[in-house]
Amino acid sequence: MEIIPYESRYAEDFRLLNEAWLEKYFVVESYDSKLLSQCDDIIIKPGGFIFFIRIANKIVGTAAYIFKSKGVFELGKMAVDPSFQGRNLGQKLMVYMLEFAQKHHWDKIILYSSTKLKNALYIYKKHGFIEVPLESNLPYDRSDIKMELNLK
Repeated sequence: MEIIPYESRYAEDFRLLNEAWLEKYFVVESYDSKLLSQCDDIIIKPGGFIFFIRIANKIVGTAAYIFKSKGVFELGKMAVDPSFQGRNLGQKLMVYMLEFAQKHHWDKIILYSSTKLKNALYIYKKHGFIEVPLESNLPYDRSDIKMELNLK
C-alpha cells in the first residue's frame, strides 16, 4: 500500500470512488458532481490537494483537502473501495492527511459529515476533531454535522 499525490490520470478514480459511497448512503449532489468532475479546476488549482491509496497499481482510496482560506482546509471526498474496506486503509489515510497538514503548518481543518456515517465520525473524533456549530448555507444538503481540528 502506498499513498500518492494527485495526478490528472487518476481523476476518474477520484470521481468513481466518491460517487460509489455517495450513492450508497445519499445522493450525488450538484456540488459533489462539480467537485468530482472538475477536480483539477475546483480543488487542485485554487491550492487544494488530492491523495490516493494505491495497492498493486490499483487506486483503492482517496481523500482531498479543499482550500478555504489561508491555513484553513476542508477535509473531504474521503472514500475507500468497498472491496478493500476493513483493512484500516481509511485510518492510515487519515493519519497521512493529518501529518501532511501539520507539516505545512496549517491552522485548522474543517469537515462536513452526516451523523448517519458512524464509522467516519468515530475516526474523526479519534483524531481530535470536535463538533462545531453548523453555519447556514451549507455546501452539502446531507450535512448535519460540522467538525474541526485546530492545529495551532
